[in-house]
Amino acid sequence: MDIKDITVKFAEPEQAKYAETIVRLIYESALQRGTGIAKRSPEYIAKKITGGKSVVALHGDRLVGFSYIESWGHGDFVATSGLIVDPEYRHLGLAGAIKAKTFELARLRFPFAKLFSITTSLPVMKLNSKMGYKPVTFSELTDDEEFWHGCEGCVNYDILQRNKRRMCLCTGMLYDPQQPLAEKDRPNPYLMKFKNSINRMLHLKKAER
Repeated sequence: MDIKDITVKFAEPEQAKYAETIVRLIYESALQRGTGIAKRSPEYIAKKITGGKSVVALHGDRLVGFSYIESWGHGDFVATSGLIVDPEYRHLGLAGAIKAKTFELARLRFPFAKLFSITTSLPVMKLNSKMGYKPVTFSELTDDEEFWHGCEGCVNYDILQRNKRRMCLCTGMLYDPQQPLAEKDRPNPYLMKFKNSINRMLHLKKAER
């Protein structure tokens, strides 16, 4: 199996037919990891697909991966959720491709929103980190009650309640598009000036030939 044979794209309305398959894959993935996950109905997933808020991975006509986004707090926050890959298609780098496409979708639809994720999955945390997400406390995430209401279907919801929504088994991660670049990521103006000078010299030498 080669990832080149798989199409990862923004979902189209006709792909709502895969909603039950997606719900099953999400549930089976949670069981396999032995962790809690908020339950989602086929109707909920179908709504994300028809509303242009999801990404699918297809191998021919077979649904092999999925993820979706949802906005909270009047569009100030966007959550990326439900990332799953069919067990037969794992270890191909497909999760990374889906995550990248979901990130692209969120940035296109909500360019000024903070993107966040709560997860117990170490691979998802690693993917988030590569995209610039940082671990944060739950207090830095949306305070939208509807979002937290969605956690009620998770088997670990009592832990969240006992801790007054300050922490749970999930790790909160946040990408802030307004956050200044870290010092190590900022372009060095002196280095840029030096590179520009070298490029001009090379250009002049080529012109003299």
